[in-house]
Amino acid sequence: LTIDNAEDFSSSQELRMNKVCRVVCRLCFVCCLLGGVFFLVSCGVDTTGLSAASSRTMKGPAIASVTVTEYADFQCPACASAHTLVNKPLEEKYAQKVRFEFMHFPLRSIHANAYESAQAAECAADQGKFWAFVDIDYVNQKDLSSSMLREWGKTLGLNGELFDRCIRSGIKGKTIMEDVAEGEKIGVRGTPSYFVNGQRVQISSIEALSAAIDEELSKVKSVPL
Repeated sequence: LTIDNAEDFSSSQELRMNKVCRVVCRLCFVCCLLGGVFFLVSCGVDTTGLSAASSRTMKGPAIASVTVTEYADFQCPACASAHTLVNKPLEEKYAQKVRFEFMHFPLRSIHANAYESAQAAECAADQGKFWAFVDIDYVNQKDLSSSMLREWGKTLGLNGELFDRCIRSGIKGKTIMEDVAEGEKIGVRGTPSYFVNGQRVQISSIEALSAAIDEELSKVKSVPL
């Protein structure tokens, strides 16, 4: 390679690098621009009167010695069935002895409306209607859509403007994903998944759950005073 050829080669390389840099810079600019638009759309919601913390409560007596925890997805057909055929009968049977805890586990890869529904439930909880939202969602699950969430809010007598802003702000996202992380840590892979006093119940049936609950209640009775 002669000196002249080396200089030409170096110059050619420099031109190519400059072109690459210009392309990369343009791509970065476009990404920043799109990112800014996305930020404005997703985060530019007035959060006055909203809270990222969960107002969700358990159902049942606070002094109950047994807690049934369900990881569920608001768009999951099996969860809707379990709500009617398992949860409701258990609540009636053990009304004064057991408390029920709901944990979010939206299966976002297969249920397009599950995550927004979880946010809506948390937003309803802020207005004291978490369990009422759970009921209305599962009873009317076939109609689930983004717009229907707002309609259900009206049916529940929620402050519609506050409820809508809460959902659109995404302010409850951290709470939901913390539930998901907790579920994954203890082996939850699908919904519904049940635990009785922290112990996994492998079969989501009223018989299996009743047996697990009765076992835990018997432990309490056998403890000497």
